[in-house]
Amino acid sequence: MKAYPIFQVNAFTNSIFGGNPAAVCPLNAWLPTEVMQELAKENNLSETAFFIPDGDIFHIRWFTPEIEIDLAGHPTLATAHVIFKYFGYTKNDITFNSNSGLLHVKKTEGSLLEMNFPSRMPQKCNPPLALIEGINHQPQHIYKSRDYVLQYSTQEEVENFKPDFIWLNRIDALGVIATAPGNDCDFVSRFFVLNSVIEEDPVTGSAHASLIPFWSEILGKKKMLAKQISKRGGIIHCEDKDDRVTISGECVLYMKGEYFLP
Repeated sequence: MKAYPIFQVNAFTNSIFGGNPAAVCPLNAWLPTEVMQELAKENNLSETAFFIPDGDIFHIRWFTPEIEIDLAGHPTLATAHVIFKYFGYTKNDITFNSNSGLLHVKKTEGSLLEMNFPSRMPQKCNPPLALIEGINHQPQHIYKSRDYVLQYSTQEEVENFKPDFIWLNRIDALGVIATAPGNDCDFVSRFFVLNSVIEEDPVTGSAHASLIPFWSEILGKKKMLAKQISKRGGIIHCEDKDDRVTISGECVLYMKGEYFLP
């Protein structure tokens, strides 16, 4: 049996029991894809990130318990936290090479880490019947990027949003976002993962690649403060930079250890 290191990090929080937990698995070479998928399933977190150092670049891949995905925010933030804190990395900027291209994470003010992601502006769409049937309260507007984006007028509507996964799991998309202006921040959201054991993701960095340009246009602001109002909750510092967005937050290490493979 061979031992491999693993870290569990809570992202977008300064609380040990807040934010979104991600597993971070450093490697020297990629394991077979099916093995990484099984490890993500075994971890049973919304995402597990695997990374390989290659000079000044780190190659990164992300897996949910069911599938490999092309972009993930909170495990990227968590991975950067591990590299900065536990791998003797002395620069202030990390470059990740991913299936979505190059991604950058840098240290900013205080304990914030800032991710730079491609912008994904959602567009108005004709929603499938399963989406209409799968929500308890109809939104003002429905948009589509990677995920469906449901725009509500109040934070309370997002808080009271109740998905019916019997219907929603019939939709061909990664997730459904419910969002509205916030009571004590610029906007709030909740993110629901379709066809997954996760169901509601606590804090979703990649969803903000769509939410940031969306709310920037509506509010007429470039810099914004967002909250994901799941039970665990998370705080996201946002900035719209036209074809890119920056997504910033804090991280807390919860656990580190080893897993074993033949």
